[in-house]
Amino acid sequence: QVELVESGGGLVQAGGSLNISCAALGSSFSTYAMAWFRQAPGAEREFVAAIRWSTGSPYYADSVKGRFTISRDKDKNAVNLQMSSLKPEDTATYYCAAPSAGTEYYGLRSYDYDRWGQGTQVTVSS
Repeated sequence: QVELVESGGGLVQAGGSLNISCAALGSSFSTYAMAWFRQAPGAEREFVAAIRWSTGSPYYADSVKGRFTISRDKDKNAVNLQMSSLKPEDTATYYCAAPSAGTEYYGLRSYDYDRWGQGTQVTVSS
């Protein structure tokens, strides 16, 4: 059984930076990719960024491209999201996710993932 655990959320002013992390806990973790999603109150969960595990190749939603950087640490089974130039509209609960074990693709919709963390709150004040 693998558990995804996020950390590092908090309150930051607009224009500031914040780094959030997700660790995959469990002895048998393997994945094709990991992703970050976010969900604001009353909104659907939306894709933020993903990274292919083997190559480190990233992919970003247009809304965060150039401001967010996703990276992974294979030794620690962790994925990070460095967020800069934050805007109030970035306020949301951020979730890390991984597709089913054995999956050899990653998608941009929440239903493409079946392993989820509990979420970490990011609040950007104006």
